[in-house]
Amino acid sequence: MNKNKIIETGKKVIQSESLALEELASSIDENFVKAVHLLSEIKGRAIVTGVGKSGLVGRKIAATFSSCGTPSMFIHPVEAGHGDLGMIVSNDIIIAISYSGNTKEIVPILDFVKRIGIQLIGITGNKHSKLAKYSDVVLEAKVEKEAEPDNVVPTSSSTAALAIGDALAITLMKIKKFTRQDFASFHPRGELGKKLLKVKNLMHKGQQIPFVKQDTPMPQVLKEMTEKQLGVTCVIDAKGHLRGIITDGDLRRKLQDFGNQILNKKAKDCMTSGAMAVSKEALATEALNIMEKNKITSLIIKDQSDRIQGVIHLHDLWRTEMF
Repeated sequence: MNKNKIIETGKKVIQSESLALEELASSIDENFVKAVHLLSEIKGRAIVTGVGKSGLVGRKIAATFSSCGTPSMFIHPVEAGHGDLGMIVSNDIIIAISYSGNTKEIVPILDFVKRIGIQLIGITGNKHSKLAKYSDVVLEAKVEKEAEPDNVVPTSSSTAALAIGDALAITLMKIKKFTRQDFASFHPRGELGKKLLKVKNLMHKGQQIPFVKQDTPMPQVLKEMTEKQLGVTCVIDAKGHLRGIITDGDLRRKLQDFGNQILNKKAKDCMTSGAMAVSKEALATEALNIMEKNKITSLIIKDQSDRIQGVIHLHDLWRTEMF
């Protein structure tokens, strides 16, 4: 097969599946609404089952549901018949996937499902199948033909089932008002989780915060900076409000100005007023941008009353592998 033929074949497969999805989209109806309502009111979990390619699709659907705010798990129908049915409880909802609707591994567990009164959503290409008859809601995922020439290999049909699962998950997200921040909390090690990480999750707080009062002698300022190891200390007034900051760079500059007399000075003589600060609700990416733009290595976190809540260092951001 030459290069042009390879490209043509690839395009035809994608075009065929794309057409199948367009036809599927036009078939979304009241049954989809019923399925969404059932899942939005679920007290337990969405239990997804399927075998073969449908099983692989089912695993992905269960994973998508769980990461989008709808607790879900996948159960293999064969394992279900050998004890895993015990994982299913009456307040769960079953989502069974079978293009033929008569998959021999799935049909045996349908009696159990109905016997304990569990709601069943069937995703199938055959609305006259056993699965369809057992289902409380049938989501038809019929395709005219597979993307494979002999119409044997599950391609367009498995893509259709996957698309229905995604459509359910995203619709449920909107109903539950599941946000980017919620999604990120379920993906703390993922790229989105890193992008939506907040300063409050990384900052040094409590006893870790370096701070001195305005009248603190410089030897004590040096001691505080050395012990807290952030290369900076906050300077506060008698009421605990932030008044300035002293960095390693400030010390070098003041040493040039005062020489050995710097040890006779107080914090207010060496501080830089108007220290840059952010809210603890600020994104870590925002803090990073401020640091890079102003060429600083530490940033103060304070509240609206100018009280210090924490300090974040550039190294804290590096450890997130955010950049």
